[in-house]
Amino acid sequence: MQSSRWQAQGNVYLVTEESPLTAERARAEVGDADGILEVLSRTDDSVEVAIWNPDGTLAEMSGNGTRIAASWLAAQTGAERVTVRVGPRAVQAQMLGDGLVEQDLGPVVVGQPEEVAGVRLTTVDVGNPHAVVDGDPNELPRIGPLLETHERFPERTNVQVARIDGPGEVTARVWERGVWETLSSGTSAVAVAAATHGGGQIVVHFPGGDLRVRLDAGRATLYGTAERVA
Repeated sequence: MQSSRWQAQGNVYLVTEESPLTAERARAEVGDADGILEVLSRTDDSVEVAIWNPDGTLAEMSGNGTRIAASWLAAQTGAERVTVRVGPRAVQAQMLGDGLVEQDLGPVVVGQPEEVAGVRLTTVDVGNPHAVVDGDPNELPRIGPLLETHERFPERTNVQVARIDGPGEVTARVWERGVWETLSSGTSAVAVAAATHGGGQIVVHFPGGDLRVRLDAGRATLYGTAERVA
């Protein structure tokens, strides 16, 4: 499979225009990456992608993945604004220079706190499902797989364990559905920010690097970088 390799805060995706992929081929080709971005169609300033997880399932959304897709297209066409479509959802990306990208990720829906399998959590919908746990991020290897496949989440869920460091600042680790632990996640950054702060400007520290989130009137803007590495 012909592809280029990109990373965003340690989150690695392969980008390919070879289509169509199948679940079996995605599993065979993904290697050590966190997923594959299959380009379904493109113009000079818009691209539609399918996001394949390493286990061969499709993701509804990825903040880091869509940022990589926007940067991939912009590197080829010089576009300063790129629309990235994933299924029914469209992400607007603005190239700010030096690899920094601003993304309008759209509406965010925060659920009521609840307890699942003895773990207190808050569900968040960012176009994909999240379960945010307020606790010690080092507990992720235990909590992540426990919640991802719990019957409470019949379609499985992404899981974050987050510690509030102060106003507008959070440290988190993320267990991605169909991927396992990853160094960062864009939609997870939004979910963590929404569950712990509700609004305003929030910096989320991941092992792979920091992501900035702005929450205003129930909508999320995400700031991060993306770069080609191979």
